[in-house]
Amino acid sequence: MAAIVITEFMDEDAIKRVLAGFNVVYDQSLVDRRSELLALLGDTPALIVRNRTQVNAELLARAPKLQAVGRLGVGLDNIDLAACKARGIAVYPATGANDIAVVEYAIGAMLSLLRGAFAATQAVIAGEWPRTKLLGHEAAGKQLGIVGFGAIGRKVAAAAGALGMRVVAHDPYIPPGDKAWGKVAALDLDSLLRDSDVVTLHVPLTADTKNLLDRDRIARMKHGAILINVSRGGVLDEAAVADALRSGALGGAALDVFEEEPLPKERGQVFSGCPHLILTPHIGGLTVEANARVSLMVAEKIRDHLAGGR
Repeated sequence: MAAIVITEFMDEDAIKRVLAGFNVVYDQSLVDRRSELLALLGDTPALIVRNRTQVNAELLARAPKLQAVGRLGVGLDNIDLAACKARGIAVYPATGANDIAVVEYAIGAMLSLLRGAFAATQAVIAGEWPRTKLLGHEAAGKQLGIVGFGAIGRKVAAAAGALGMRVVAHDPYIPPGDKAWGKVAALDLDSLLRDSDVVTLHVPLTADTKNLLDRDRIARMKHGAILINVSRGGVLDEAAVADALRSGALGGAALDVFEEEPLPKERGQVFSGCPHLILTPHIGGLTVEANARVSLMVAEKIRDHLAGGR
């Protein structure tokens, strides 16, 4: 019997240090071998996943003894929370463990797109000196609009403030006057999009945020603005972003997440020929350090749960 099944990559040191006393099946390829995964779960009390393993009704029906699900990250849209609650299955995300990585990704992508100077290596090697073509923009003095002002959004605000940016945010779940806003101005979404030079998204994927930035809202963004999405792919219209980049309505975009992941080749073609675009394979919260923290946190939560410490 496998006490713990791990379907996606995890820091192996955390497995060895924290879960050494358990029968662990650690196989990163299980996420792509669904039938084999389901066959393993008959007597398994704990499952550890990232974002690609779908913990849905089908899986739960094949795991009658499941007690706990560990999520190596914070997004929970791949886990049927209502079904887990009905079964009394605990769900343990790694809340806060990868915040630093996500914040640094958002700020780094913003600076890269604003400056636009870091793709000149081959030209310089070739003897070219395209200085006048590389007049980028500074972050200082620009307005950063943060959509979703939770823990990560607030840390992005602090980093942007240190760069001399004006910071505004939109979050309908934080009441006006709440001390969480601090010096950050709370705006409605349309005002934020209209006036911000850079917009960065930090929201979960829910019924309320699905397609939050649709074609109409993207069209109403400030001309030449930069858009960063390091939250969930389904919160924006990918084709609309691509069209806005080609037309010059958007000055740049960095997308780390996609509606379908891994991004199928045919869907990826929507971005073909887009200028000022950064695409990455859902690595915003993934660094060596963040992976170690996330893995350790989830391993400890699962260990404690199985030991009766819930």
